[in-house]
Amino acid sequence: MTLSNALRLVLVVPAMGALLAATASPASAQTCEASYNVEGVPMITALIYRVSQTFPKVPVKRAYENVAAAVSAEGFQGIRLEPQLNAVSAVQETSGSGRPQTLRVTVRRAGSGSRVDAVFQVQAGQIAPEGPTRAGLCRVVTAAAD
Repeated sequence: MTLSNALRLVLVVPAMGALLAATASPASAQTCEASYNVEGVPMITALIYRVSQTFPKVPVKRAYENVAAAVSAEGFQGIRLEPQLNAVSAVQETSGSGRPQTLRVTVRRAGSGSRVDAVFQVQAGQIAPEGPTRAGLCRVVTAAAD
């Protein structure tokens, strides 16, 4: 399932009920999956999903080109490449509300290799299922090594 398809499950629901704090793993872990972190209060504030991974042997340029292709393969639209920043930005609107979700992936030098960070944001009143969101973001990030 692509990230775009998984996020078609994004729910747009009025902000009601108890406030629930998002929980996450520390961002200092080595694997993409272990770096998964969610910030925000579901249904009340925007949710920001973050992942990252370091690739010690992958040059920045190659990692950047690979993640740009992966964002496209995941079905995002409005893809904007910023080669001077080694950044890829994209949007999708899967809820039918006209309120897009945004993705930003950046690649930077880490020693002799590269580090890839991905940030996916859904607006207040929207949530994305954790499993498919984590898997989709990590497919984009780990594509750096392809």
